[in-house]
Amino acid sequence: MAVQRIVVDPITRIEGHLRIEADFDNGKIVNAFSSGTTFRGLEKIMEGRDPRDAWAFVQRICGVCTHIHAIASVQAVEDALGITIPKNADLIRKIMTATQFVQDHVIHFYHLHALDWVDVVSALKADPKATSTLAQSISNYPKSSVGYFTDIQNTLKGFVGSGQLGIFANGYWGHPAYKLPPEANLMAVAHYLEALEWQKDIVRIHTIFGGKNPHPNYLVGGMACAINIDNDNTINMERLDLVAREINKAIDFVNQVYIPDLFAIGSFYKDWGFGGGVTNYMSYGSLADDKTRNTKDAVFPGGIILNRDLSKVMDVDPRDPEQIKEVIDHSWYDYTGDKGGRHPWNGETTVKYTGPKPPYQQLDTAGKYSWIKTPQWMGKSMEVGPLARMLVGYARGNDVIKTSVDGALQKLGVGKESLFSALGRTLARGLETKIMVDYLKTTYDALLANIKAGDSKVFEQSKWDPSTWPKTCQGVGFTEAPRGALAHYVKIDNGKVSLYQAVVPTTWNAAPEDQQHQKGPYEAALIGTPMADPQKPLEIIRIIHSFDPCIACAAHIIDVNTGEPLNDNHFFY
Repeated sequence: MAVQRIVVDPITRIEGHLRIEADFDNGKIVNAFSSGTTFRGLEKIMEGRDPRDAWAFVQRICGVCTHIHAIASVQAVEDALGITIPKNADLIRKIMTATQFVQDHVIHFYHLHALDWVDVVSALKADPKATSTLAQSISNYPKSSVGYFTDIQNTLKGFVGSGQLGIFANGYWGHPAYKLPPEANLMAVAHYLEALEWQKDIVRIHTIFGGKNPHPNYLVGGMACAINIDNDNTINMERLDLVAREINKAIDFVNQVYIPDLFAIGSFYKDWGFGGGVTNYMSYGSLADDKTRNTKDAVFPGGIILNRDLSKVMDVDPRDPEQIKEVIDHSWYDYTGDKGGRHPWNGETTVKYTGPKPPYQQLDTAGKYSWIKTPQWMGKSMEVGPLARMLVGYARGNDVIKTSVDGALQKLGVGKESLFSALGRTLARGLETKIMVDYLKTTYDALLANIKAGDSKVFEQSKWDPSTWPKTCQGVGFTEAPRGALAHYVKIDNGKVSLYQAVVPTTWNAAPEDQQHQKGPYEAALIGTPMADPQKPLEIIRIIHSFDPCIACAAHIIDVNTGEPLNDNHFFY
């Protein structure tokens, strides 16, 4: 039987546009190709602008990770100008980061990824009484009565009876890869709907400190908010109390709903060890102490793991031109002069589109086939994201992470090898959420204590005036986004941005192969995966979703009439 090419375009339940082509032979995937199908010109748009305004543009890279792109941008400019922000601003930024992680991970689990493991239609066969018993056996969440699950099932019956599944349409319901019993499916569907309501509440924290969500307000030198606990027109005690309430609600939801569901569902998929992909993992580190900035000792430490060897961790430095490079062997870009890899401070965003015009049948995978570049560490493909962070933290000996991972593996009854899979990636994201929601409470307490001690400063203005800046400087803001390692690079000449490059998590994970045919993480993760029905590629969706793709971060904007990158006159997001 000839090799069959399977095309999934677009991958749904993600941010942005991603195409996957996979070669299927003898019951499994033997090769795979990942293509970002849209161009972004934000790096070009930034040239010539005031660097203090950069964050407001580049946070529009994505409508999901708006906060973290803004933070990476302001940190890049602060790094270039030598600005140290006040303690309150640092704590508020960390609260904003933790808030985004918690909301984002819960949304991913229930609304983007759960339906790869949960058969919605099967929930119609569930016994609500047995579902109630199941729910109460794993959690003390108050919404677990027979009547509650009966109402959810009746609502679902209404969808199905009308012939319109609504938000549950276009699933591969009944696929043999689904393993949950009907009662577990009904419980998961109920919590899917609960999470839709809950996620609207936690983002109030962003609106309090940043004015709005999405796209909160930020400021080079600190935060764009004023603190006075006795003033009605600032962040006062009433606003801070609201933050505390939302944090407590988040802790309850994560502990009573998300984590119990994660283990309940995961227990039925313990043998699903597919989707491991590349064997190298990278974390820049996140939430380091504001005084030492030592990412080795951060809440999520930085480092490199090669070949899944957890006995060794190497340091990573985004500034080092020999460590971080982007190659474009199979990307629709061109470099002037040397065609080898480029460190982002010497990067280019120059289009060389030679690909097909939609609609088309198949990518030219022997040539350029993606708008996504291929970032590498020391010439190697690296997976980034929650699994990479947990593995690096585990290998660094972080007590909280080690206890969390070891406890989870013991509870599921599996070994460390299970981490290197789509299931392991999903488990790591949940464990990270638990760590992050607890950190959210600790950091809020530290902020409140600092304010009550009399410190209300949130902005450092000593270097706000461009006349005090060096004529030429450069900086990098690197951190961890929910989906992985994120770095924004800026060069400033005569007070204006002369170069801007963002190397984002999905660029690392969704990268096309390099000249030596070294696969990107998505591509590598698919190879070797068995498929029950190539006409219903649930297994492909399941593995890709385990990375939580955000192609908006890696994709671009192009004028479909001219084929040219859009300039700032077109930028109207």
